[in-house]
Amino acid sequence: MLNELPIDKRLERKMARISIAPMIDITDRHFRYFCRLLTKKSVLYTEMITSSAIVHGDRNKLLDFDPFEKPIALQIAGCDKKEIAEAVKIAEEWDYDEINLNVGCPSDRVSGNQMGAALMAYPEAVAEIIQAMKNETNKPITVKHRIGIDGTNVLPDSLNKVVFDKYEDLEYFVKVLSQAGVEHFIIHARIAILEGLSPKENREIPPLRYEEVYKIKQAFPRLFIEINGGIKTIEAIREHLHYVDGVMLGRAAYENPFLLTKVDQFADGGKVNNISRREIIEGLIKYVERFGDDRKTGQQALKNVIGLFHNKRGSRLWRQIITPPWAENESVKYILKKALSVLPEEVLDERN
Repeated sequence: MLNELPIDKRLERKMARISIAPMIDITDRHFRYFCRLLTKKSVLYTEMITSSAIVHGDRNKLLDFDPFEKPIALQIAGCDKKEIAEAVKIAEEWDYDEINLNVGCPSDRVSGNQMGAALMAYPEAVAEIIQAMKNETNKPITVKHRIGIDGTNVLPDSLNKVVFDKYEDLEYFVKVLSQAGVEHFIIHARIAILEGLSPKENREIPPLRYEEVYKIKQAFPRLFIEINGGIKTIEAIREHLHYVDGVMLGRAAYENPFLLTKVDQFADGGKVNNISRREIIEGLIKYVERFGDDRKTGQQALKNVIGLFHNKRGSRLWRQIITPPWAENESVKYILKKALSVLPEEVLDERN
């Protein structure tokens, strides 16, 4: 149990890492820019991008980012080691700080193509993918995965077993990938059920098993172990960092983004970002000015900032103001200035 595990001095050394998880339809370049206004030290992630999309799709649209977003990691999903290696080679031009392999997505569309969490059933094949990726870049290669999977009725019958949910399976997976050169693992502390649950349900129904992630850190003390799953408060971050090296925040960063102003205190040399919601909105105004009369892009930029006033007076008004449809003559800049003029001043000017 948690209170039986030894507590190291990681917090005292200020060597922890906080990151914002890759989230489909959320962590686009607009949301990442918004996050960087809130946190200066956290590592930001792209949405999951398939290797096929990078190789065959609109690379600029998929891979472009503002330097302001750095440090930033590219998350790639795929199962063909040659195609993934090609995608990594292509992405070199964009100078991401890290390349992350998705071995955790439980979506049937992803796992049905033997990508995402389904790859946990094939640790040796994942190791080959990692080696192919490392041949194309000197950037850190990290892996985000679950503590296990239930692949009943989904994975091929040729496998000896379709349920990989014991701690021993997780330890073997990490061992094989570490031997392939992975030094940093981001572990979602739930199994992924590959049939019968939606991605949302897979974030909620399988129970959290944090102790198994802690045990991985004990078993592999030289590896950098980052924990993910159900972490929503500063107190929870602080508790986890007694046992692991980093914390990845998921939905909490979208639902309660102002929380991110407090997380830099855990980073090496970091401190709380003493910024107000007013200053954040002013930063968004400068950002949307880039789009001029392009209201479609401006609306996209505001799509995922609705949680800025989470549990605060004015939260409903904020959502109403920034949510389309807007009047024909209202620009995105006007909408944000309107918000500054009507929202409660004590909440706008609140700081940590």
